Amino acid sequence: MKAKLLNMLPYLIVLVVDFYLLPVAAQNTGAAMLLMLCVMPLVAIVTGVAYGLRSGFSLLLSLMALILFIPTIFIYYNASAWVYAPFYAVIVLVGNGIGRAFYMKR
Repeated sequence: MKAKLLNMLPYLIVLVVDFYLLPVAAQNTGAAMLLMLCVMPLVAIVTGVAYGLRSGFSLLLSLMALILFIPTIFIYYNASAWVYAPFYAVIVLVGNGIGRAFYMKR
């Protein structure tokens, strides 16, 4: 398990940057919505695909995305942002599944 988390660390760092540093760039509501609905999911799905291509499928990556997003609700958003936590977890899961499809063909 420890080796799996260590292997996952670079992808988790990308998700941390996605969830914690990108919202700082939002200067108004329009920019925040663009980030939350376009940029952040794009980074999440690309991260999932990249992990799937290199390491195969892992539900743990999706679970970690969920866990990493939850504190941002209290830091940057309000209670209405709870729906984004499972949304980003599913996005990472889908990306991971896509990456895994190509991992099998190696």
